Amino acid sequence: MTLAMHDAHFVTLSQLETFTNASHGLNFVGLKRKEKYAWMEKLLTRFFYTTCRKRDKTTIRNYIRKMTGYQDAQITRLIRKKQETKHILPSSRETCASFATKYTTDDVALLAKTDEAHSRLSGPATKEVCERAFTMFGDKRFLRLKDISVAHVYRLRTRRQYISATSTFTRTNPTTVPIGERRKPFPDNKPGYIRVDSVHQGDQDRVKGVYHINLVDEVTQFELIGCVEGISEQFLAPLLERLIEQFPFRIMELHSDNGSEYINKTVAKLLQKLFIAQTKSRPRRSNDNALVESKNGSIIRKHMGYIHIQKHHATTINDFYQTHFNTYVNYHRPSGYATTIVNAKGKETKIYNLYEPPYEHFKHLPEASSYLQEGVTFEDLEKIALEKSDNECAMLMQEAKETLFKSFKS
Repeated sequence: MTLAMHDAHFVTLSQLETFTNASHGLNFVGLKRKEKYAWMEKLLTRFFYTTCRKRDKTTIRNYIRKMTGYQDAQITRLIRKKQETKHILPSSRETCASFATKYTTDDVALLAKTDEAHSRLSGPATKEVCERAFTMFGDKRFLRLKDISVAHVYRLRTRRQYISATSTFTRTNPTTVPIGERRKPFPDNKPGYIRVDSVHQGDQDRVKGVYHINLVDEVTQFELIGCVEGISEQFLAPLLERLIEQFPFRIMELHSDNGSEYINKTVAKLLQKLFIAQTKSRPRRSNDNALVESKNGSIIRKHMGYIHIQKHHATTINDFYQTHFNTYVNYHRPSGYATTIVNAKGKETKIYNLYEPPYEHFKHLPEASSYLQEGVTFEDLEKIALEKSDNECAMLMQEAKETLFKSFKS
């Protein structure tokens, strides 16, 4: 439905402002550009735009934008034209007669065929091909195309005759599909919100060492570590799946930094299969993954050091983690758990007044049994925890670690 509107009865700026605010959600479209220009010229004259205050000019501009749909830059250009020439008229380029068509439909079809043969070269290269076809190879069909400009090549490519005559296409630009939600996890004192990070065991002579993969639960600090030769998808994804399955409780979310070893389609597909949400650290928030990064230093670096360890030792290190180290860390090594105190100014202070192994902390959570993985019971976990004392497990771990490091020298 088309409505004809006359605004000659608007004589005050307050009327313009009221109308603009009241017409929110409505769009007005003029019939022709010439009519819009004439209407805009009368409006600027009626309200003495050049002598208005800045606020009043804004009111007039908002009204023009609402009625014409023009952008601010175009409105500014037309107002400047009114001030300079006292009129707003279409430019001479818009009103002059068009030039006669230089290139025929046969020329357009020939250009399309040439582009198809050369897989659509750039404009300058296509111009050179047309010129060589006539001057060097004597192809009379290129009589007019031999002098074509680069700009005209691109213009002819937009014509309907060209599009219908060629089967070439413009390659689409790649699109980025976001993987993982960029936010900080909020576990709400529930286990299953895992932080993950990688620790590289040094380079030597431009040769990469092994990588340690560290997974830590935010609430219980239950920690599982593995080792791989590299952090490419073929090594990382299988280990990641095995470590996730070894947690005694259900995993709800996996949080990492923005490294490509975790933010990729393979890991995203794995987590989707396991019904695990994926999150990643926010920009300029260096403490979003602080827990696992602190464990990298206090656990992995403390025991494995910084020396270069060759890739072929990854399987041996992984066996050490699975057999001795992970059991020691989770069932016999006390971790510190903080209580957050907020003062009157809103500043948070963490006080570490509780130290116990991660398993004990998990066991003491409210309704802890409801978080257990299917097939896992506290009776089974208690057997692991009480099989050896803390000191016995620590000494066995140290003996196994000493044997492991001796194997690096052999």
